[in-house]
Amino acid sequence: MENSKVKRFGILTSGGDAPGLNAAIRGVARTAMEQYGMEVIGIENGYRGLIEGKGRKLNSEDFSGILTRGGTILGTSREKPFKNPIPNKDGKYPLDLIKENYKKWNLDALVVLGGNGTNTTGNLLFQKGLNVIGLPKTIDNDLVHTDVTFGFHTAVDVATEAIDRIHTTAHSHNRIMVVEVMGHKAGWLGLYAGVAGGGDVILLPEIPYNIESIARHLKKRQNEGKEFSIVVVAEGALSEKEYLLDKKTFKKARKEMPYSIAYRVAHELEEATGLESRVTVLGYLQRGGTPAPYDRALATVFGTAAAHMLAKGDFGKMVALQNGKVIGVPLCEVAGKIKKVPLNDKMLLAGREVGTCFGD
Repeated sequence: MENSKVKRFGILTSGGDAPGLNAAIRGVARTAMEQYGMEVIGIENGYRGLIEGKGRKLNSEDFSGILTRGGTILGTSREKPFKNPIPNKDGKYPLDLIKENYKKWNLDALVVLGGNGTNTTGNLLFQKGLNVIGLPKTIDNDLVHTDVTFGFHTAVDVATEAIDRIHTTAHSHNRIMVVEVMGHKAGWLGLYAGVAGGGDVILLPEIPYNIESIARHLKKRQNEGKEFSIVVVAEGALSEKEYLLDKKTFKKARKEMPYSIAYRVAHELEEATGLESRVTVLGYLQRGGTPAPYDRALATVFGTAAAHMLAKGDFGKMVALQNGKVIGVPLCEVAGKIKKVPLNDKMLLAGREVGTCFGD
């Protein structure tokens, strides 16, 4: 057993759940306990548990059988301690309480598993004097400085299978089938699932769409004897008109929209083509279920790397995968940034080559 800079650390999962979280928890904790003799405090419900002091010491049996389990054994929340902080009845702010609990649990470090918000908060805590290491979890695959996040591959599998199933009913009924997938600010999930599922149209947040352009593509398909079409829409897809709006106006307009983007696209396409449209919103299906083998393996690799970084005292970084190598990236370089799909991305170009319409 090697010497370690850390004797006891806390671990939490924050933000939306994603397949592979339990595998990552297991990877961090087992390596830390077995290789370095560290103690692990499991913090419940993300940063909320860190504020409220809800945590417990984890033992080896807590990690038995969780590799294949979806969700997170620690629970999660979208608590953001630095966003509009409100003092409690004793006048203490979230950061005060976090520092108190960090000290009360006698922690040497904190491991946070999550996406953009989680790692941004992790960076702020690091700046406030806590030792923090982040892990990249999100089905959106939109964290910068890592080639892939765990959770993404499983979500692609689920979304692709859904598109495959919708293909059969689309063929039977000669309709336009609009499938909405997650991807609020970045379209990686829609792009990969759309290409893998043979989507005829793929609409992404990065490429503002023109409904007339899509209608021409679908009518051309109909004239060629192809009597159904699959339209894959990321939840953050936007029209050319919306693209010209400032951020505040766009957010207000979306908030006031009585339905999700897929329903609007379906309505617009019916009007533009005269073809019957139907909508399927995959929603939380994309987050749930058993993680794919790739995500289990990736989360385990990330988790073990985090344990070794704890032992070395290599804090203030997020574990990342770059060109096949697992490295630590400074949290300050990750915080507040989104990895969007570049217009020259190989998957996007491949989609165009095989005749997919991207709405432009």
